Amino acid sequence: MDIIRGIEGDYIETKNDNLIFDVKGVLHPKDRKICFIRFFPDPDGDRIRNGKRYKKIYELNERYSYLREKFPKYLFFSKELDLEVQGVRLQDIKKIYTPRENFKNLTEKPKLTLLEQHSKQLCEFFISNGDIPENSIGITGSSMVGLTKDDSDIDLMIYGTRTSLKFQEKLKTIFNKSINFRLYNLDEYKAHYNWRVGGSNLSFNDFLKSEQRKLHQGKYHSFDFFIRYIKSPEDWKGDFYDYTFKNYGRIKIKAEITDSTDSIFTPCSYKIKVLKVLENSQLHKKFDKNSLKEVNSFRGRFCEHALTREKVAVEGKLEQVIYKGSEQYYRILLENQINDKMIVL
Repeated sequence: MDIIRGIEGDYIETKNDNLIFDVKGVLHPKDRKICFIRFFPDPDGDRIRNGKRYKKIYELNERYSYLREKFPKYLFFSKELDLEVQGVRLQDIKKIYTPRENFKNLTEKPKLTLLEQHSKQLCEFFISNGDIPENSIGITGSSMVGLTKDDSDIDLMIYGTRTSLKFQEKLKTIFNKSINFRLYNLDEYKAHYNWRVGGSNLSFNDFLKSEQRKLHQGKYHSFDFFIRYIKSPEDWKGDFYDYTFKNYGRIKIKAEITDSTDSIFTPCSYKIKVLKVLENSQLHKKFDKNSLKEVNSFRGRFCEHALTREKVAVEGKLEQVIYKGSEQYYRILLENQINDKMIVL
């Protein structure tokens, strides 16, 4: 399967300032890649690459603040997305790092760190036990650009719609095939709760409802692992310019999940039937709740979050979606760690 370079899971290094960005999504403008700053050179950094120290930024607001202060050229307003986003123009790209090339490089590298050994072994374990083609799996994250720490995670990418769906089903039994491969325990879920939803008013019990049944994350040996799935290019549905989004503020609803098939992918998607609009900040009273059809997110924490036929409370950003200038509907986009929620009722 041919995969375009510069999509979700890939990293971009810039030419002159050696910044490293992680790419978001699979649809991008013609002149640049939408990507978010992840690592930047800093004399006080706690990561070393080619003799140079780097720091990592994780929080979204900190990424924007850093670029706004230091490198505003990597910020732009997209009229299609109705949003200021981060991105690197094609002429400013020094190198694109891809997970599949990283996996291939590790199979040929004579000496591996412990993290690299276990990342490679986990890929091989999935290939042999999950019937994944070798060219449909890769290793992303800090190891891809040589900026790991002792507590870094194993971040895997699996490509292809059918391959991903079949593998996700097999994961239920794959967990029983190695004592070194397991789901999180309760203490580890507590640690993840503070990391993933800290600062929000989401209760630990509500967090646990969704989190402890997710199969795309857990432990391999002593390392955390996380799997992201990417659909086949023929299932991406159009290109970047086929879509126009309009921000309609925030909304809170009660809904039923009518189809959670695409919940494993990045971006994840849930088809919904709105049962009740609980709050909305901007829309007029005549808003037809039946035109609100989806919940989407680019954040991995919302993957595998709810199942078909489950009732959920959802709070997030309401957007109108116009596809190819004619098809119109609304969606909720979950993007903010503190304010955005999907709770299984």
